[in-house]
Amino acid sequence: MLSSGRGVRLAATESLSRSAYLVAAEADDQGADACILLAAPVQEKRLLELGPHLLHEEVQVAWDRNTRSVRAHKRLQIGAITLKESSIAQPPEDQVLQALLSGIRIEGLDCLPWTKSSRQLADRMRFLHHHLPEWPDLIEDHLTEELAEHLSPFLTGMRSAADLKRLSMQDVLLGGLSWEQRQQLDREAPTHIQVPSGSRIPVDYSRPEDPTLAVRLQEMFGQQETPRIGGGRVPLTIHLLSPAQRPVQVTRDLANFWRETYFEVKKDLKGRYPKHYWPDDPLEAIATNRAKPRI
Repeated sequence: MLSSGRGVRLAATESLSRSAYLVAAEADDQGADACILLAAPVQEKRLLELGPHLLHEEVQVAWDRNTRSVRAHKRLQIGAITLKESSIAQPPEDQVLQALLSGIRIEGLDCLPWTKSSRQLADRMRFLHHHLPEWPDLIEDHLTEELAEHLSPFLTGMRSAADLKRLSMQDVLLGGLSWEQRQQLDREAPTHIQVPSGSRIPVDYSRPEDPTLAVRLQEMFGQQETPRIGGGRVPLTIHLLSPAQRPVQVTRDLANFWRETYFEVKKDLKGRYPKHYWPDDPLEAIATNRAKPRI
């Protein structure tokens, strides 16, 4: 290869072909690769002495997919020809950060240490953005510029996928919100809903357009209307469960369920679970998380 980066072939003696470096005095310019017609071997030391004005040093800090880490190298080059290459123990922190963010883009967001609580937080934020376009869109299927901005302060000192395991994604996501937004998040996208039995049931936000609540039917006695979130704009999809935690009805209209469907469901459940409480009037009945309410 010539210093210009162009491919080259040697039409000369075998001794020249064994030389690491050549000074080409004459070459043709035919075809894809030039053919060296006249050349002389040169030692690397002599090359460095004769051509210091041609030398340049290149520092490369980049994500290595094989090691899943940031690798830094320094190359001494004449044009496109690398004379020396060595690793850099302490590359510039700003370049490490950009290489690490590039690595997260390459590996995907699953390389970050998501926990059950941080995934639920991300889903809650997606829910609010879905229903309130003005809400910040921090979380997508890839690393957004906004998420990268909030991640960056937490990446100091990190250089690998293994280092990323030290992150708290909960802290990263909350760090991107103002105090007012955190209050709105808790108010309009609560982690749990308290049902008439007194139980606090987690809300599933995995489908931001259709958040769900899976709760035993007996715990909802006395609840006339479907619980709503998002400032009252979004009704929850209620998965009503049997005492064995199996779905018996899915509804977004609890009032209609009590009025039109409950009595058919009651007949089936009473036959399968005779020791449990199946009142004739579910809206006046005492909700319970037990087989029967305490009296």
